[in-house]
Amino acid sequence: MNPDRPSLVVSDVDGTLIGRDERISARTRDVIASVVASGTPFILATGRPPRWIHPVVDGLGYAPLAVCANGAVIYDSETDRVLSVAALDVETLTWLSEIALDVLPRAGLAAERVGASAHDAATPQFVSSPGYEHAWLNPEDTEMSEDEVLAAPAVKLLIRVPEMSSQAMVDALAPRIGGRADLTFSTDNGLIEVSASGITKASGLAIVAERLGVQASKIVAFGDMPNDVPMLNLVGRGVAVENAHPDAKAAASEVTTTNWDDGVAKVLERWWS
Repeated sequence: MNPDRPSLVVSDVDGTLIGRDERISARTRDVIASVVASGTPFILATGRPPRWIHPVVDGLGYAPLAVCANGAVIYDSETDRVLSVAALDVETLTWLSEIALDVLPRAGLAAERVGASAHDAATPQFVSSPGYEHAWLNPEDTEMSEDEVLAAPAVKLLIRVPEMSSQAMVDALAPRIGGRADLTFSTDNGLIEVSASGITKASGLAIVAERLGVQASKIVAFGDMPNDVPMLNLVGRGVAVENAHPDAKAAASEVTTTNWDDGVAKVLERWWS
């Protein structure tokens, strides 16, 4: 066995693992199958909620553990069980919404919630206030009053101003929020994602790595956006795809080719083929 082979492989999904067609290429699927067959765990670390993991599972032909909602949720896609949750409480959600609407008065608000499984019918999992404009197709939205959006704990608060860049929104809000919550974004299309303080993909990955008995120095991780930066900084080898945000490239140990040119597969094939 190659002594430099990682003991754990973790990848972001959108913009990293899947291509422009939102599919996993045959080349990527095959090398991940080799990773798993060798006994090395492969996991996902994504901003997606658990309910959006199963299309990735179908593409992989493998059901991995997943760090979801930017680190707030650990989800076992094989058993369809949510293993742990780090949520924003109602008091913090209310405080954040007051600041957001003061700094960005045209903002729309939404909240991502989670139940015991990916499609827990007892929990409305995505709720939004009137006027919230989605950054992507989301047919599972439940519209309700702003007070109702904030009335239950959430794994993410989403703040949307379509006419702004996500970076400009973070720059405006961060000085007011300080360390009481974690701000990030996975698209620069006027959407920021707010998690509980200290909750990032790195914190979620650390939980999984401890569960698997793997040191951070033995992990290779792939990403493309600012929400991947803490994870890329945590691991022994962080890899950004060529189409990545400059912040992700700066945090990475190396830059591979784009997500549509099998960037993840090309790195993994050094150790598995």
